[in-house]
Amino acid sequence: MTDVTSEAAATRLRRSPLHERHTALGAKFAPFGGWEMPLEYAGGGVLKEHAAVRAAVGVFDVSHLGKARITGPGAADFVNSCLSNDLGRIGPGRAQYTFCCDDTTGGVVDDIIAYLHADDHVFLVPNAANTAEVVRRLRAAAPAGVTVTDEHEAYAVLAVQGPRSAELLAARGLPVEHGYLSFSPATLAGVELIVCRTGYTGERGYELVVPAEAAVAVWDALFAAGEPFDLRACGLGARDTLRTEMGYPLHGQDLSLEITPVQARSGWAVGWDKPAFWGRDALLAEKAAGPRRTLRGLVAVDRAIPRAGMTVYAGDTPVGTITSGTFSPTRKQGIALALVDTAPSLADGDVVEVDIRGRRARMSLTRPPFVTPSVRG
Repeated sequence: MTDVTSEAAATRLRRSPLHERHTALGAKFAPFGGWEMPLEYAGGGVLKEHAAVRAAVGVFDVSHLGKARITGPGAADFVNSCLSNDLGRIGPGRAQYTFCCDDTTGGVVDDIIAYLHADDHVFLVPNAANTAEVVRRLRAAAPAGVTVTDEHEAYAVLAVQGPRSAELLAARGLPVEHGYLSFSPATLAGVELIVCRTGYTGERGYELVVPAEAAVAVWDALFAAGEPFDLRACGLGARDTLRTEMGYPLHGQDLSLEITPVQARSGWAVGWDKPAFWGRDALLAEKAAGPRRTLRGLVAVDRAIPRAGMTVYAGDTPVGTITSGTFSPTRKQGIALALVDTAPSLADGDVVEVDIRGRRARMSLTRPPFVTPSVRG
């Protein structure tokens, strides 16, 4: 659920409260959703950081992610009438992946994790670049008594991900046994925080929501206990390769105002039976008619690395466009997500071609994920 932007150098970028810790680790920084965030670290790089998360445990600073709080009588019902998924399916202490869709077109304004605290309290984590727009839309629709607060810079978020993540957090006395997509209050290094059983890597993992002023204390506490678990700081480069291996969409590439949940094959995050949510009529109509294109997975047959924007061909006919593409460190081959036309019909296993700088490379259609997930383990 991260988003990359190409801000001009002159644009003032926000900085994480952990910026000095990243600098000390030799981080290479890049613009990310209006923030200056670590892309990778000296002595590691994307491949080692990726491997650390698949084999042991890595920690990502994802403080650039948005935070918004909706409070007041009926806050949960209000959010449920706006966002796509059905909050009625979960109870307090649980989290849910959902969409903020445009009410007219059904396109995705943003994909969001919603944390249900109580009937009168919902906490949202949107993508960095979209937070202001999500907050604007919610505020414009909020009934009397319901308050929508932008808390973007009030909290840091640390993503602790990997098969040894539970061991690391348990060693610091944090709760780790709550189920997938749930959260619990806890204390670490004297800091009150929230431990969320969520992540964006496909591995078992947790996200710690921490007051911004206490982020350094929590980061240091994790690394003080990290050596026995082979803990490694990981940048947003590895976060991107990890999420692509899982087929997780990135807003601005695989989801957008022009790409609906139906096209992205994410209808599972839509409460189709709800009486109201933004974009409901448009999405129901598209679902009934069938989308003109859908998000598909591609695995390279030839030696090639697909990239966003490249054209997909069936024979001499262009049939789609790569939305996300990378080299898979786990599979040791190129993988991609692509929006592919639904006519002509192409089945998983069919071989198509991708134009890579004037050279055609064969790739096989498949259904993500590209690796075996252990996120629920």
